[in-house]
Amino acid sequence: MVHFKITLKSIFIILLVVNFCSCTSQSTGIIAEGAELSQIANTFSFTEGPAANEEGDVFFTDQPNDQILKWSASKNTIEVFKKPSGRANGLYVDHKGNLLAAADEHNELWQIGMNGNIDTLITQFEGKKLNGPNDLWVDLKGGIYFTDPYYQRPYWDRTTPDIKEKRVYYVAPNRKDITIAAEGFVQPNGIIGTADGKTLYIADIGAKKTYSFTINDNGDLTNKTLFTEMGSDGMTIDHKGNVYLTGDGVTVFNKDGKQIAHIPVNEEWTANVTFGGKNQETLFITAKGAVYTLRMNVHGVRYPMD
Repeated sequence: MVHFKITLKSIFIILLVVNFCSCTSQSTGIIAEGAELSQIANTFSFTEGPAANEEGDVFFTDQPNDQILKWSASKNTIEVFKKPSGRANGLYVDHKGNLLAAADEHNELWQIGMNGNIDTLITQFEGKKLNGPNDLWVDLKGGIYFTDPYYQRPYWDRTTPDIKEKRVYYVAPNRKDITIAAEGFVQPNGIIGTADGKTLYIADIGAKKTYSFTINDNGDLTNKTLFTEMGSDGMTIDHKGNVYLTGDGVTVFNKDGKQIAHIPVNEEWTANVTFGGKNQETLFITAKGAVYTLRMNVHGVRYPMD
């Protein structure tokens, strides 16, 4: 019989090796070698809705403080872009460089020019006030998909929704016609599409599930398929088709729905995530009152790469 002497030092070394191996295997090469999560600001109340422009700058919201902010990728600085912001939540930059906002204050969709001018695109559906547009994604034709859950806000006069169903809607490229794209959700939230415009992922955070849908030529969604047994507040996707879900840090799934990585964030809640920075190689994360960046080996698909 062989006897081993176990010391506190040896236990610590074993745990350190196990933890290192676990983190290494989890990353599966998507995080750049030597990269570490970097907190670039923590002076906000609740950060959400990151959206990158073609230069790699990222717009994000601080809804309790009613402001949209802009992170400069080249300077690594943050400045206020618009305040008040209509209590903007989710954001997306459209194909013409305008900033689209889920303006939660009056349950609207806004189009904001880089000069700050606002065009209100959608205010209601079939004569009823929307529940509260949350997150959005723009397809290849310029149509807008947006999730419409119901989260009671302290700045609303109403206490019940006009529309019972929590749906996903589609706004046609003319930015006028609005139709139901999908329903049957408990609380739809995060949303992201693939670069080829053929697949849309929708997180039902209320049911703790995320689904994939086939996007048809007319904008209709079909072939609802369970992607993973996890919901999400916000979502993004990389050039390999990996899907990034948020909540407890950032959890990454490959296109087959298998978890391949988990990026821990030392905050109570991670709300949203996108790719920004030069060559879309920076993962930009909003979490509680802070924002973080992480250098990646993969890149986003929002803009064509040379």
